[in-house]
Amino acid sequence: MTSETLTVDRRELRGYTPEYRLRGRSGLGRTLPTTIVDTVPHVLMLAPEPFFEPRGTPFSEYHRIKALGELGYQIDLVTYPIGQSVDLPNLCIHRCVKPPFVNRVAVGPSFLKILLDLSLAVTAIRLARSGRYVAIHSHEEAGLLGVWLARRLGIPHLYDMHSSLPQQLANFSYSRSRLIRWFFDWSERAIIDGSRVVITICRELHDTAVAAGAGDRSILIENVMGGDVDISGTVIPVREQWGIPVSASVVLYTGTFEAYQGLNILYGAAARLRRTHPNVRFLIVGGEVAQVAEARANAERESLPVVFVGRRPPYEIPSFVAAADILVSPRVAGTNTPLKIYSYLRSGRPIVATDLRTHTQVLEPSVAVLVPPEVGALAEAIGHLSQEPEERKRLAAEAMALSVRKYGRASYVERTREAYVRLLGPRALISRNLAEPGKATVL
Repeated sequence: MTSETLTVDRRELRGYTPEYRLRGRSGLGRTLPTTIVDTVPHVLMLAPEPFFEPRGTPFSEYHRIKALGELGYQIDLVTYPIGQSVDLPNLCIHRCVKPPFVNRVAVGPSFLKILLDLSLAVTAIRLARSGRYVAIHSHEEAGLLGVWLARRLGIPHLYDMHSSLPQQLANFSYSRSRLIRWFFDWSERAIIDGSRVVITICRELHDTAVAAGAGDRSILIENVMGGDVDISGTVIPVREQWGIPVSASVVLYTGTFEAYQGLNILYGAAARLRRTHPNVRFLIVGGEVAQVAEARANAERESLPVVFVGRRPPYEIPSFVAAADILVSPRVAGTNTPLKIYSYLRSGRPIVATDLRTHTQVLEPSVAVLVPPEVGALAEAIGHLSQEPEERKRLAAEAMALSVRKYGRASYVERTREAYVRLLGPRALISRNLAEPGKATVL
C-alpha cells in the first residue's frame, strides 16, 4: 500500500474555521501528506467542553485523541469555541460558533452549556453531511447527538462515558427538579442503548454502564495518563517563587474547587496542623479566579498555612509535584477516579486520599494512606507522614510499582485499539508502520 495525497476542498469546509493538526504541513486548500481517504478511517468526535483546558474531561479527550492518532485514525473534533489549541498528529479541530460575551465555561451542568451544545450540534451536522466518516465518537452529553447522527448516517457510535449524567446533578447541586433528573436518566439510557461500544474510565462507571444494559459492549479504559500533556516548559522554582521555606513539609492539592473535591476538610486539617505541626504548608493549585480570591481571603482571616497559586499551565505541574512532600486528594463525593490519581501514582511522592470508592477502585492501602473524609483523620495522616521520611519513600515506591504493573500507557493504547476493533470490525486499523507515517494496515 503506497502513501498518496489528500487535497482538502474549501467547499467542504465552508462555514467553519478548523485548525488542522495533520502530520506534515497544514492549512486549508493545500495538499497534505497523508494516505488516501479509503485507507485512513475518518472519525467525527464530539466534545462538549473547552478543548484544550487543563481539567478532567479535556485531559481524557486529549489522551484518547493522541492514542487514536497513533493508531492511524484521522479525528475531526467538534468542540467549544473556547480553549487552547494543541498540536497532535491526525487531529483537525472544528470550533462551533461562540455566543456573544462567552469567554469561559464552568465545570458541570449549566444553561450556558445548553447554548453551546446547540451551537456544537449545528457544526457537527454540517460536517457529517460530507459522508466521509466511518464512526462517531461522542463524549459526555454529546452522546445524545452522536447517537442520532450515527443512526442518520448508518454508521456506528462510540460513547466515551466520563461520568454518569444523573450523578452530575448531585455532584454540582444543579437542580432538584424531578423532570430534569428524569431527562438525565433517560438520556444516559438512550446513549448507552444506541452505542455499539461504551468506553468507561473507572470500575464504578463500568458497573453503571453494564447495569444500564451495555453488557459486553462496555470496555474499561482507565485514564492512566492523568494530567500529563506533551507541552514543553521550563522547571520553575516553586518554593522560592511562593515564599515556602526549604525546611517546610509541603502538602500539594491540584484540581478544581467544586464542593465534591472536599477542600473544606483540607482547610480544616490545615487549621489543626497549624498548631500541632507548624512546619507543614499546604500548596493549592487550581480554581477559578473568583474562587481562589474568596478562599485566599478566608485562609488569611484564619491565618491558615495555605498558599494559593491559582490555575497553572499543565507544563508547570511537574514542578509543583517535585516541590511537594505529600500529595492529597480529599474528595467527599462522587465515584469517578480523579485523573490526577494516575499521575500521583508515578510521581515519586506519597498519597493521602479519602477512603471512598472514588479512590479505592485504584488505590490500595499498601500504596496510599486512606482515611475517612473527616478533618481529624486527614490532619492526623498528613501530620504523621510529614515526620516519617522513610514511610513516604516506601509508599511512593509501592505506588510507582502499582502504576507500572497495572496502569501503563501501552495497556491504554491497546485497550483503545480493542475498542475500535469492536466498533468498526473489518474496517478497524490493527497495526501501524510508525517508521513510515501515512501507511497503515487494515483487516
